[in-house]
Amino acid sequence: MSCHVEIIGQGQPLVMIHGWGMHSGVWQPLIKRLSQQYTLYLVDLPGMGNSRPIEPYHLHALADEVAQVIPGVSDVLGWSLGGLVAQRIALNQPDRVRRLVLVSSTPRFVSGPDWPAGVDPASWNAFAESVNHDYKATLLQFLTLQCMKSNDGRSTIKQLRASFETKPTPTQSTLQRALHVLLESDLREEVSNIRKPTLLIHGDRDTLAPVQAAHWMMQQLPTGYLRVLSGAAHAPFLSHSDQFIEALNQFLEPTT
Repeated sequence: MSCHVEIIGQGQPLVMIHGWGMHSGVWQPLIKRLSQQYTLYLVDLPGMGNSRPIEPYHLHALADEVAQVIPGVSDVLGWSLGGLVAQRIALNQPDRVRRLVLVSSTPRFVSGPDWPAGVDPASWNAFAESVNHDYKATLLQFLTLQCMKSNDGRSTIKQLRASFETKPTPTQSTLQRALHVLLESDLREEVSNIRKPTLLIHGDRDTLAPVQAAHWMMQQLPTGYLRVLSGAAHAPFLSHSDQFIEALNQFLEPTT
């Protein structure tokens, strides 16, 4: 088993999968509140945080590794790259998933002639270059921008900086392979096969996963719900945490 998982809280299980190049410490600003209602399974993706790398490194392999630490049948939340992993788990191992929460996620991150709701490849390449130059500074700058509209933005950024120092930095190899997963994955033809109730939480100012992608997914999902947070970008759980938790709690009301 390659995935490190930290278990915190009480209540129904909620598996939380972070985004590219990060680790489960990104959830730190939410843990105190969420752990009062849920047993949180905070996963570090392979090669990130305290999880060891895997070979081969692709979306199916990531989903298989995370599925091994899901307790029974659980609610699964994925942010950004974590949302791709969560979608793949729901498609490959639906018996492990009760409900799905996709945060700032999309079936395809890269734009193309038939998919305008993505980022153009040139922008991805520029991002990859900045990461190669200074990974940690690039990520912290990105997260700082996401927190700007938060009521307690400075406190959140301080927490994030501290949490990132608690775990190892991913290798350049892992970062590039994970970036390749983002660039190559395209789940558009499979989205309609996700049969689990699914909540999409999206910021209307998201430039990495434009909100048009969330509207498209809503039309494809058999049981989908969309909550668009006005003024939020790619990390609405940081910038609009109250609205984020409200939407999450409404969707994950205890089942009998």
